[in-house]
Amino acid sequence: MLAVGVATTTLATLGALVLDAGRTPAAGPPVAAATPAAEVARRPEPDAVFTVVATGDVLPHLPVHVSARAEVGGYDFSDVLAGTDAWVRGADLALCHLEVPLTPPGVRPTGYPLFAADAHLATDLREQGWDGCSTASNHSVDQGRAGVAATLDALDAAGLGHVGTARSAAEAAVPALYTLERAGRSIVVAHLAGTYGTNGVPIPASAPWSVTLLDGVDLVERARAAREAGADLVIVSMHSGVEYSTPPTDEQVELATLLAASGQVDLLLGHHAHVPQPTALLPGGPDGQGMWVAYGLGNYVSNQDGDCCDARTDSGLLVTATITQPADARARVTGFEWTAVTVDRLGKHAVLALADLAGDGTSTLSPAALTARYDRVRTAVGDAAPERVSPPVATGPPPTVGSRTAGVAAVGTVAARTGASG
Repeated sequence: MLAVGVATTTLATLGALVLDAGRTPAAGPPVAAATPAAEVARRPEPDAVFTVVATGDVLPHLPVHVSARAEVGGYDFSDVLAGTDAWVRGADLALCHLEVPLTPPGVRPTGYPLFAADAHLATDLREQGWDGCSTASNHSVDQGRAGVAATLDALDAAGLGHVGTARSAAEAAVPALYTLERAGRSIVVAHLAGTYGTNGVPIPASAPWSVTLLDGVDLVERARAAREAGADLVIVSMHSGVEYSTPPTDEQVELATLLAASGQVDLLLGHHAHVPQPTALLPGGPDGQGMWVAYGLGNYVSNQDGDCCDARTDSGLLVTATITQPADARARVTGFEWTAVTVDRLGKHAVLALADLAGDGTSTLSPAALTARYDRVRTAVGDAAPERVSPPVATGPPPTVGSRTAGVAAVGTVAARTGASG
């Protein structure tokens, strides 16, 4: 259910041995007087602190499938992903961006221009530690309505949350929800997503809600409705921009500025350009404390590098947002950092964190190549946010992943406020 309030912890009354004034124990070590219950009650409750890690496009071209081909048949992407295991598993909440649909039953993986990745990818993403993915992209309907359904079915089966595409109008109106238990409180994170379009591939006329299209006013209303229904933090994923362009477009900046000014969105994550783009802390945000945006996280899994494409496509970003919620205040983003990741295309498409590599033979990439990739990422990201060079460490148990299907009836207020279409 969306309306999960923030429950404060009631401290148990402490029993005490209280000595009479001036009375001295007959024997044994001194016994300290107990802290009065009133003083204990005045002690502040601890802050709830956790991290959100997000990454760029999961774009498994057909050559990536070749690297993931299992000896016994089928596909296993575990080795492709393994180089960033510590970074993903150390997150309290990990959100990816699934660029392409997953294969419906009986359909083989396909590549550009109409993608379909093997459905086992969902299982491997979950096993690595991802909790959910945004699914709104320019390739969302590459396999039609059947592909949308197959993708969400596979994510559900793997236990991954999702948002941005839908199997019904009611599902389209519901955000992805993640509940974290920290400091004796339940903290609910709502995730929204949308795309600028679908590459000219028609959204099914019978299912106009299949993909959520970017609309700033609509996103603000969805975020506001999620908060009113109980969400403590709202994250938005936007699939927008120009491919292979480092500077964000006017449209990206305008949408980010609108969301920040609304005060309803805590964090904005960008995708689509396939190259890293800048980060920025924009004026506005909840309580006027600013809103962090990563305009483009680049690629996470792909077959792109300088041998086939723009050299900047070989790398992307993991971003780590630190969330703090005092007992008597709202949850807020109190830290934002980036980490450079790259794909070793000739090393079976292994995804690696550049901070972990030292040109010591752990990849096919030479020290010069690693340096060049690192420099390109640093230049693109800018200096608004600091770099993180070590994986986060989880602060508590994994989040509970909400079911959008099960939550439809419980969040009718969201549907009423936002409508069913994207």
